[in-house]
Amino acid sequence: MSEPDLSELRERAENGDTDAADELVQLASEQSDLEELRRLSDGGNATATDELIQLATEQDNLEELRRLADRGNTTAAEQLAEIVGD
Repeated sequence: MSEPDLSELRERAENGDTDAADELVQLASEQSDLEELRRLSDGGNATATDELIQLATEQDNLEELRRLADRGNTTAAEQLAEIVGD
């Protein structure tokens, strides 16, 4: 996807287009784009948060899991505890 197309998709998602938001989450997940998933998650997208936790866990990204856990995400806290406990 070209950058202009991606920008348009982001704009649509920011304006409440759930299909655009879902497409962004899917693209970010497929590309292991931690930054995009973080942006979407921080914007309140629960699916992006789930994908972000999964990706951070796969990458043993303790910093990201800790950031999410500090914000009250119990799934991130559980994943963090599991990784640290190993």
